[in-house]
Amino acid sequence: MQGDFRTKAKLCDADAWRHVNIGRLLNNAIRRFEGRLLEIMIDSGYADTRLTLFSLTKNLDVEGTKLTELARHAAMTKQAMGELVDECEALNLVRRVRDPNDGRARIIMFTQAGRLWLSCFHAAVEQAEREMRTEFGEHQLEMLIVGLEAYGAGYDALSKA
Repeated sequence: MQGDFRTKAKLCDADAWRHVNIGRLLNNAIRRFEGRLLEIMIDSGYADTRLTLFSLTKNLDVEGTKLTELARHAAMTKQAMGELVDECEALNLVRRVRDPNDGRARIIMFTQAGRLWLSCFHAAVEQAEREMRTEFGEHQLEMLIVGLEAYGAGYDALSKA
């Protein structure tokens, strides 16, 4: 019985729940999906792409975001996000500009090259989702999406609510 992870957990030793649970399944799915995104980005000419760049890409507003907000959205420390921004700056994907409302603060913004990278990332997400839809089936994937949206409601750091 391939998909019944609960049965597998019951049949294994008492410690098996740590390795056979829905959280682990979700993490495995994320690793597979993001691994596919990485492959697509590299195949599209972005050889410098790393999985860590996705944390910035998924959380940086197109209009720009302060470092503290960017770190909060990505659930990272300000220091870790600062290092990621430094890496992305070195790749010419983002730049820091003075916040017009607070001269001490900086806003992280995509560069022109970063916007092209973002456009390619968008296409990669669409391709990976199409592949997933083909493998999963339309109805099953829609059910998964609805379920995950309901389960995660209120936990999206980017939601304006």
